[in-house]
Amino acid sequence: MSEDPGKGGWRRLFRPSTRWSIASLLALGIVIGIAGLLTFDTVLHATSTDEFCTSCHEMQIPLAQLQETVHYTNHSGVSAGCADCHVPREFIPKMVRKVQAAREVWGSITGVIDTPEKYAAHLEEMKAREIARLQANDSQECRNCHTAERMTSIAGEEPKRFHRALASGRRTCIDCHDGIAHPGQEG
Repeated sequence: MSEDPGKGGWRRLFRPSTRWSIASLLALGIVIGIAGLLTFDTVLHATSTDEFCTSCHEMQIPLAQLQETVHYTNHSGVSAGCADCHVPREFIPKMVRKVQAAREVWGSITGVIDTPEKYAAHLEEMKAREIARLQANDSQECRNCHTAERMTSIAGEEPKRFHRALASGRRTCIDCHDGIAHPGQEG
């Protein structure tokens, strides 16, 4: 009398192998794990490039704005790209942001923001979401490159007072520097 094929399949899955040794199964698992991690890392890196971000033609608008700023072209040659400001460096926040970005990619695919007019119509909503994200994480992406303590060219008492407020936690970079990398989107 034969076993029920539905139940036998599950039993076989958890039964020790008579064909493969534990060492070979472990080695296979390690190889598959490494291949998976390398693939994951490659995809993560590829989806954080300016080329990927601007592959949706509507994102060429903010790239053109960025290219007009000191964050892109400056005397030091240090250039910020899309991911420097819009993708956290820490793993968990980065993964959360990647999931959120999937919504934006979906919006591009489905035509929500696929023309300059539609992009402009949704700009305030997208901007508000990004400002809220930066306020919630205390402008961490700004602080990855900038520290108020090391700024030597702050002129005037008012900017110095605002930068002291950064240390106290009462203010964050985006509160005053809204639109810094995208001229014309301030306020």
